[in-house]
Amino acid sequence: LVEELIASAEVVIFSKSYCPHCAKTKALFGANGNTAKVTLETPPHVIELDHSRDGPAIQACLLRMTGQRTVPSVWIKGQHVGGNSDVQALAESGKLQKML
Repeated sequence: LVEELIASAEVVIFSKSYCPHCAKTKALFGANGNTAKVTLETPPHVIELDHSRDGPAIQACLLRMTGQRTVPSVWIKGQHVGGNSDVQALAESGKLQKML
């Protein structure tokens, strides 16, 4: 299931709806009606773990896969790139757009 979700879009964000770091990441990628700060071919796929019955199991699987226990967990083209501070740093350096 998690692998299918990761492969479902160019950018996949595992998030929690109440998380301020997740909100910053989603805004960066233009989710939830925000203006994207990077150019994407397709909108990001956001999975709100707190709105999914499988949320805890998905988060546990992500922890096993990445060693990261926090959200957001951001994936670009099937590769884990980290959390909010990671993607913000990539955006600031210009490297994020090159990954897309």
